[in-house]
Amino acid sequence: MARINLLPWRETRRSEQQKGFFTLVGMAAALCGVVVLLTHFEINGRIDHQLDRNQFLTNEIKILDGKIEEIKKLDSTRQALIERMDVIQNLQAARPGVVHLFDELVKTLPEGVHLSSLKQSDNNLQLSGLAESNARVSSYMRKIEDSKWLASPSLGVIETKDTELSRISSFNLAAQQINPNIEEEN
Repeated sequence: MARINLLPWRETRRSEQQKGFFTLVGMAAALCGVVVLLTHFEINGRIDHQLDRNQFLTNEIKILDGKIEEIKKLDSTRQALIERMDVIQNLQAARPGVVHLFDELVKTLPEGVHLSSLKQSDNNLQLSGLAESNARVSSYMRKIEDSKWLASPSLGVIETKDTELSRISSFNLAAQQINPNIEEEN
């Protein structure tokens, strides 16, 4: 029998198989690298797109914040104008009040009572004067109570002084000025 040495053929085949295997492994690795690289680019593209959207939203929010501040300023200006209009309307309604006050003071003042001072703070009145008797002060208070423009009389102090000729009572009286026109509107 002839002796044939098959070892070099097997060795050559094995080395060819190893080269083919390493070539396939290299190609698979290259393909995986390309897939990883493409995936990396896609993810970075999406991140950049989302960052652009976030920046757009941030800019729009800043614009809206500016508009909100402008609206707040307009609201405060509007409120100030409404308050001014209310003050003007109140002044217009109270304008004839002084005339009515003095007219009512004259109408309600009974005979035998004399006012020596009148102080007004807002709608509160402080009246001081002299009366011939306590009954005349009481009459004065009833007339104030019945008045349309004066209300809530309250007697602070009444002092009676006897003089040689007569007896005189000095009094301090508080009352409130009201405006029936404004109260009818409310």
